[in-house]
Amino acid sequence: MLQKTKSIILFSFFLWNYAIAQNSELIQLTDLTKIVTTSSHQITPDGKKVVFVKNFVEDKGKEQYSYRSQAWITDLSDNPKSHPLTSGEYNVSSVSLSPDGSKIAFSRPKDGKSQIWILPLTGGESQVYTAEKYGASNPQWSPDSKKILYSTTFPIWAIDGKPDWENQRPGREYGDEPNYKAINAGIGMEEIKPNPDGTLEELRAWLAKNAAKNDPKVVDRLNFLGERDLSPDLYFSHLGVLDIETGKTELLTQGFQSYFGATWSPEANYILTSSLKNEEHPDFTNHTEIWRIDLKTKASEVFFKLEGYRVGNPNFSPDGKSILFNGQNIDEPSYNMGMLGLLNADGTGFKWLTESLDRSLSSGHWTDDSQSIYFTGANEGGSSLWKVNVNNSKIEPIITGPVGVGNLNITGQKMVYSLIQIENPSEFYVSDLENKNPKQISNFNQTWLEGKKISKPIAHKLKTEDGFTVDYWVMEPINKVAGKKYPTVLQMHGGPSAMWGPGEGSMWHEFQVMAAMGYGVVYANPRGSGGYGKEFQKGNFQNWGDGPSSDVLGALDEATSKYTWIDKDQYFLTGGSYAGYLTAWIVSHDHRFKAAFSQRGVYELTFFLGEGNAWRLVPNHFGYPWEDGVKEILDYNSPQTYVQNIKTPLLIKHGDVDYRTGVRQSELLYKSLKILGRPVEYVRYPEEGHEMSRSGAIHRRIDRMGRIMEFFERYVSHP
Repeated sequence: MLQKTKSIILFSFFLWNYAIAQNSELIQLTDLTKIVTTSSHQITPDGKKVVFVKNFVEDKGKEQYSYRSQAWITDLSDNPKSHPLTSGEYNVSSVSLSPDGSKIAFSRPKDGKSQIWILPLTGGESQVYTAEKYGASNPQWSPDSKKILYSTTFPIWAIDGKPDWENQRPGREYGDEPNYKAINAGIGMEEIKPNPDGTLEELRAWLAKNAAKNDPKVVDRLNFLGERDLSPDLYFSHLGVLDIETGKTELLTQGFQSYFGATWSPEANYILTSSLKNEEHPDFTNHTEIWRIDLKTKASEVFFKLEGYRVGNPNFSPDGKSILFNGQNIDEPSYNMGMLGLLNADGTGFKWLTESLDRSLSSGHWTDDSQSIYFTGANEGGSSLWKVNVNNSKIEPIITGPVGVGNLNITGQKMVYSLIQIENPSEFYVSDLENKNPKQISNFNQTWLEGKKISKPIAHKLKTEDGFTVDYWVMEPINKVAGKKYPTVLQMHGGPSAMWGPGEGSMWHEFQVMAAMGYGVVYANPRGSGGYGKEFQKGNFQNWGDGPSSDVLGALDEATSKYTWIDKDQYFLTGGSYAGYLTAWIVSHDHRFKAAFSQRGVYELTFFLGEGNAWRLVPNHFGYPWEDGVKEILDYNSPQTYVQNIKTPLLIKHGDVDYRTGVRQSELLYKSLKILGRPVEYVRYPEEGHEMSRSGAIHRRIDRMGRIMEFFERYVSHP
């Protein structure tokens, strides 16, 4: 009888879902493949056109999909016309428009490695200009459009010499065995015959030969976990220069030091770049400086540093008199805000420009008169745009509110930017510098969205008993009928310092699918969220469970009191990463939810120190477990401590190669609940890491959404 009942429920679900699929007015699961975003917007010097990258999904049929990134150009006439510059058969990245507006440079794979390609805007085919053994990326034109600065990355074993820091293998010295990784790459010679039965030197050579084939992988560093695999080798980013006229390339930097975020000086006779000379192993350093590299001599030296801060990403003003840079205090890296600072061109006259704003900010964009800087940052459920006066540090809002501003570029009196809105997940606009009469240029999503019903979030503020003000939003089910009650999903964000809101685009599709399927959605920014300043972000210090859970549950309670259509007997719960943690925490302390879905979370915090590459969240938010009293705090805040109290039906999801939070975390939670005989199901996605829901294989992203809804449908009663 039970099996028959389950079959009826599932059959009803699929009939219901089929009916939804036939309704063109509703957002559907597969609409995920229709969403287009744009990036790398650049206005041509004459102000008449915009070069940009179109990011979209190619539907190959039979549920096969591919991500595509293609360079496009559009005019800014009254009826803008756009067309592609590069083929859709390959992906491009780091598209950069030359200062004279005649061509673009971009990164594109060749023979399996990213290289720098150049395409004239007057027509013709793109040509590859670099042949770096380890690839080339991030092209940046010189002011005269004759040269390109680029990045290339070397593994530690391909660099001559010995680093300054102590060998991390206890009892070993650098150079006491042959470098077989270099030998295999053709850049070294075997000096000692490997022999497991020979001398100590021959045994070491034999062991090194095996390790060079990653059989086994030998780990001697702290940050040995990548995103989808072990990462036992260190890599160093170096800078090269390409001469367009001669086609010759030349490396500017070398050694056991990385250089990134570089920029040309106005006269193109030196480079400023972010870097740090590693006197200790790079895994143990947490700051950067601004370095100067002479283009003739290749001599490098510290240009600007600030004790207790990481500084970098220098950017000269158009008049060449000032330098903009990013900085952050590293005493509390999980809580201190990223700021913009200013220097004179000679490195003197340091001052912070945005310290008063109390928001973490992106890199800035100069106006042509060198008097103002425009910048964006997460802000109360959106990404806002501000400008700051370089003389008096006065900050003025340009675009604020429940929208997401990004991909900013300024030329003359025009600016171009992308915009996330509830009505449309991404289009780009052109306006004057005060954003008066902004003009929508793209309509990639507007076309397929025409006629679709969109659920618009309604904003509220929750005042907590301990003094926090929490933003939350409520979305009604599509086609809601007055007088009826509807199941409602409490959605939670990760991070824990991420931020959701109408101006945050990653959840646009998921929220709309839930509303289309007859669910209300409530989501909030609990204490610890970004976009509200340091004090609010630090509200979760040593408090991942009690405080944030009371915020999101308080938002749900208050929403229920305000909206009679919310069925308090049909709550559902989900979240990923930190919110996967919070999902497990809540269902181990609260039993109001009909079902819950915990995604790619962490559940035992002491073990998280060793399990994931995001392990620094533990010391940054709690301290180390061997410090006085910290182990008790970690245990108290671990959902696994209360696993025996979980009774809510729980779906657990993780990617097979998620090295950010680690799959052992979800295995422990699932196995414990299975032993306890609780209603639990476990989904593991092959070949997927932590970013699956945002950038994983498209068919798996659709599958994930389908499984959420199917699992909730097992326990729901629709009006």
